[in-house]
Amino acid sequence: MKTLKSWIAGGLLMLVLTPAAASAMGLELSLGAWNQTPSGDVSFNGSSGNDNLSIKDNLRYDERSRILGRVKFTTPLFLPNIYFLATPSNFSDSTGSKDTSFHFGDSTFAANVPFSSELRLDHYDLDLYYGIPGLKTVTAQILNIDVGFGTRIFDFKVRLTGQSTNGTTVTESRSQLIAIPMAYVGLQIRPLKWLAIEGEGRGILYQKNHYYDAIGRLKLKPLGPLFVAGGYRYERFETDVDNVKAKAIFDGPFAELGLEF
Repeated sequence: MKTLKSWIAGGLLMLVLTPAAASAMGLELSLGAWNQTPSGDVSFNGSSGNDNLSIKDNLRYDERSRILGRVKFTTPLFLPNIYFLATPSNFSDSTGSKDTSFHFGDSTFAANVPFSSELRLDHYDLDLYYGIPGLKTVTAQILNIDVGFGTRIFDFKVRLTGQSTNGTTVTESRSQLIAIPMAYVGLQIRPLKWLAIEGEGRGILYQKNHYYDAIGRLKLKPLGPLFVAGGYRYERFETDVDNVKAKAIFDGPFAELGLEF
């Protein structure tokens, strides 16, 4: 996964620093923080509802602020526009427990005994999209709608370390790297040159899995290409892959600082 991150970062940096690319493309860069509040449950090799672990009550994860970054390229001619969004999401610094014994992985964990855990849900979106032709022109550059498709790379890990019912300390974990196709829709309303209201939506539904991601953003441009933005992000997903079941919501406010050329 580190190799993948380095490859993506290097490729984006090459595009940003290439003079020909900069002159031919519109470019938007931003870095910010998202205050994530998690809820839902997760299980690994569970056989009943008793094996579900509540993210809030059993794993005892509460809100965390995580860095997020994004890059948008507006391409010339008939090439698709490009949008890259990186969202790290990792929870691991809490001690949890459950008032009944439960099965997780290949072990049965004892009731009312503290355990440590890790839940990693890093994801990286790469979207290709087009604006609806002529819409900006007929609305005097005020309204734009983008539609397209993309891929979300999910770097998922769940780990639990604690005491089993036979008294030994055990660790059970499962890691997955998944590429998921997703539809993309974007909305921009710019009533003034220095003010924009934006929305983004991504989603996919297949078999027993679904992923939805919605972002609302208010953007202000106080000086030149510099902008500040704030908004709210809501993610909801349900997955059943490789004996890991998860049903969770991550939502909360975010703030960004960036450049738009």
